[in-house]
Amino acid sequence: MNAQTDSLLSRSLPGIAALLAALAIVTALTLLWRSGAGVEVERSWLGSTPVTVYRPAAELRAEAASQWDESRLGGLPVVLISHGFAGSQQLMQAFAVTLARNGYLAVTFDYYGHGRNLEPLTGDVMDIEGATRSLRDQTAAVADFALALPDAAPGLALLGHSMASDIIVRHALSDPRVAATIAVSMFSPAVTQAAPENLLVIVGNLEGRLKIEALRAVGLVTEQPAAGVTFGSFDDGSARRAVFAPAVEHVGVLYSPTALREAAGWLDQSFGRSPGTNTGYIDNRGLAIPLLLSGLVLLAWPLSKLLPRVFQSRQGLNPAWRELLPAALVPAVATPLLLFAFPADFLGVLVGGYLAVHFAVYGLLTAGFCLWLRRRRVATDRASIRRRPLVALLAVTAATLYAAGAIGLALDRFVTSFAVTGPRMPLLILMLGGTLAYFLADEWLVRGPQVPRGAHLLTRVCFLFSLGLAVALSFEDLFFLLIIAAVIVPYFLIYGLISGWVYRATGDPLVSALPSAVAFGWTLAVVFPQLSG
Repeated sequence: MNAQTDSLLSRSLPGIAALLAALAIVTALTLLWRSGAGVEVERSWLGSTPVTVYRPAAELRAEAASQWDESRLGGLPVVLISHGFAGSQQLMQAFAVTLARNGYLAVTFDYYGHGRNLEPLTGDVMDIEGATRSLRDQTAAVADFALALPDAAPGLALLGHSMASDIIVRHALSDPRVAATIAVSMFSPAVTQAAPENLLVIVGNLEGRLKIEALRAVGLVTEQPAAGVTFGSFDDGSARRAVFAPAVEHVGVLYSPTALREAAGWLDQSFGRSPGTNTGYIDNRGLAIPLLLSGLVLLAWPLSKLLPRVFQSRQGLNPAWRELLPAALVPAVATPLLLFAFPADFLGVLVGGYLAVHFAVYGLLTAGFCLWLRRRRVATDRASIRRRPLVALLAVTAATLYAAGAIGLALDRFVTSFAVTGPRMPLLILMLGGTLAYFLADEWLVRGPQVPRGAHLLTRVCFLFSLGLAVALSFEDLFFLLIIAAVIVPYFLIYGLISGWVYRATGDPLVSALPSAVAFGWTLAVVFPQLSG
């Protein structure tokens, strides 16, 4: 009876997982759809710059306008919202929707070299008079565009995240139209005791060093700076406040209810809105997006069981620990040493070209170990292996379309830009070459019928160590790789699960490697800023 019960439960689990996944996906999409129900979205271009305007929907607009002193403002207050390094305007949707639902005219855009912007970023990214000036000029142009909208009030507020926090602070210093500045995850040496006016600094509570920076900015106007306390006066523009959003880090702060609520409240006070007269709406995509991605990942498990079997027995190198350890550790150390002098802006993309080559060299070194270990076993490992090519092609196509395509499209719609623009095609090809080399070699190394437990985790940790060593050897050129770790770590977790399910269903390391390689190559080819020259 117990055996029958276990067998029935085992057969039922995929169906239960599919049902739960579908429920999560539908719930998340419903939440995301409802978040935009009270907002009108208008997309346009300012030269090469894609711009999106978020307005209160018609039924909310009259109510929102009635809450303002029309004789003083003459329209809806404008909030220019800008993203950080390796981001895009999609990443700032939570702020844009929240503020639009509360009666503001929110405007987002893609910086040069980012997202869907076709124009590369010009100037040295480490020079204030280089890339920073270029981004400041672009910010000024978008600000002029926003204030020229027919329903825009003359006053302007700025909101920027990470890299953009410094850009908007510097712009606010020179633009008298700016009535308030909200710097999220701020680091800006340009902040002074008197400027910018009405400065709110929002930092995730897990961003240790940036919390110190936030208190430094507040400490310029008081001897006892503290988080959650407003110093100065909105009337003369001296108001200043630091907020630590609980339990979030550098990206999570963009979805924090605390951050969204504080931003809306700060703008209300800056523009003279009576307390408690806004809608109180807070965007909830910080819950919906993880729910959507969790559903998509969970659904991959029952779907993987529909894949055809490529090999009757699971293939792979199947190494013992004494073979696995050198094969994992040597490439991790050798790759950054071999690439020590390699240019960080290879192919005109900041650290992206380097990362593609790092993947490729690491993969080739791992493949070399695999071939060497396999030759040592020729005398005892002569079993005839026949891959069914058409079956393998069908399996790898289906797995890649779902793992890379479906998840990538969801990320592009709700998280950040995943569009492959024309100028990025060379990097995509190079990146796919690098990720294919790495994942094909790594999958062959860590797969087999009796592979040591933890082998997959070991090789992933070694790769992250290798990137860390590369940064340590050339910190000034490659420190931006530390930021991309926020993408690589969850991707390793997500696609590690998916590749494991695909491998168990097909028995073929080639099939399980390709979805991860395409997903990584695609993602890394589109997130890095593209530089001129």
